[in-house]
This record gives sequence, C-alpha cells and structure tokens, in this order.
Amino acid sequence: MDNDLIKEGKYKYTEAGEGTPIIVLHGLMGGLSNFGGVFDYFPEHGYKVIIPELPLYTQNILKTNVKAFARWVKDFITYKGFDRVILLGNSLGGHIALYHAKMYPEKMLGLVLTGSSGLYESAMGDSYPRRGDKDYIQKKAEEVFYDPKIATPELVDEVYQVANDRLKLIKTLTIAKSAIRHNMAKDLPKMHVHTCLIWGANDKVTPPEVAEEFHQLLPHSDLYWIEKCGHAAMMEHPDEFNRIMHEWLKKQNL
Repeated sequence: MDNDLIKEGKYKYTEAGEGTPIIVLHGLMGGLSNFGGVFDYFPEHGYKVIIPELPLYTQNILKTNVKAFARWVKDFITYKGFDRVILLGNSLGGHIALYHAKMYPEKMLGLVLTGSSGLYESAMGDSYPRRGDKDYIQKKAEEVFYDPKIATPELVDEVYQVANDRLKLIKTLTIAKSAIRHNMAKDLPKMHVHTCLIWGANDKVTPPEVAEEFHQLLPHSDLYWIEKCGHAAMMEHPDEFNRIMHEWLKKQNL
C-alpha cells in the first residue's frame, strides 16, 4: 500500500472506492498498511477510503503536536473537496481525530476510535523506543498485540529505524509530550459527534478502563469489545473490526 501513494503538493495518501468518505489516521509508529483490512473492505460497500500519511516527522518542530496535526487534517479534507467525513483513528491517530472533532465539528459525520490516546497517555509517554536497543523495541512491539507474532521482523525494523534517527526520535518524544498536554477529559462531554469505540479486550497500551472512560464521557458513543485482541484491533482481527464498524455505520445511517 505504501508503494501506491498519491503525491500531490504537500500531501501523500492512498485512496480507493467511491461514496461516503472515510479518512483513516494512523498512529505514531503505525504505517498505512496497518489499515489494509479497512482499505480492502469498505470500498466494496459504498465508501471512499482515504489514508493520508500524517506529517509526523516532516513539519516544523513547533507544528509537531496534536493540535497542529488536527489542523492539517482539516486542510486535507478541504483540499480533497469533502464537505463532511467519517474519521477513523488508532492510537495517536484517534487522538488527532478527536481533536479535529472538537475544533471542526461541522466537518464530522462520525468518529471511529480504536485504542485511542487522548485520556491516558502514560504508556505512550514512558515507552518510547531507546536508540540502538533492538531487544527492547522487539519487546515493546510485541506488547502492542495480544498475539506477539504480529510484531513481524519488518514491523520491528521500521520502529528500530525511527528510534535510531535522531530527529525522528526527538519528534516522537515531542509528540508524546503533546499527547499528555492535550488531554481531552474536559472536552469530551461537550462533543456531540456520534462515536464508535472498538477496543481490544487485552489492550495494554490503552487498557479497557480507558475505553470505558471514553464511553462514559462522550455523549453519543457506542462501545464494542474484541476478545483476544491488543492495541491495534484493525490489524489483529480485521474481519471482526470491519463487521462491527460496518454495522455501526449502518445503524447511524452513515
């Protein structure tokens, strides 16, 4: 999927299908291919799926924060000519989607969050990769999933390369601190976008109680669990994830 990126101006993205736009926002260490199941499924069911490459490591350090990324998403939506969209985000991508929904509610049709940050950031802030320590990175990558085998050598290598790029590591830490700073507990009760929470029952990064708190604080939210599943439900159980999300979209007439 990363090889099929469309490059237009400052944007890089991949897209498929026609219909209601679903914009997918990846996490801090997550590539576009993490959403391969979503990308294959929803274009067959009347949706246009767009996965932009977020500018996590390419923006000025002063624009390397959750709020600036949310503005970037809004600019991307405007660039693509969409009126309103469904945002789907995992981990940091979920946090950016939430912040976008707070700042630009008029752009939102619906919100789908899985393993989202925004309430509980300590795991994100204290588990950043150490340079040169591949065993540590392997362990941390395996902890993301219920089944550690999903942390393939290729995935570990990707994280290892980020950890050993000094500028990317500085920006990773900057983003982690920004996530802590932009805690959304006080904002969520005022947000009225319809939200689907799909959570791994065994998520160690954003544990189940985080999902419960999101559900409690967001006025129009539905919470669904996937068993034997960690932090990236759309990777570990793509068929179950797509089924839940599709049924929720139909329920909301989206």
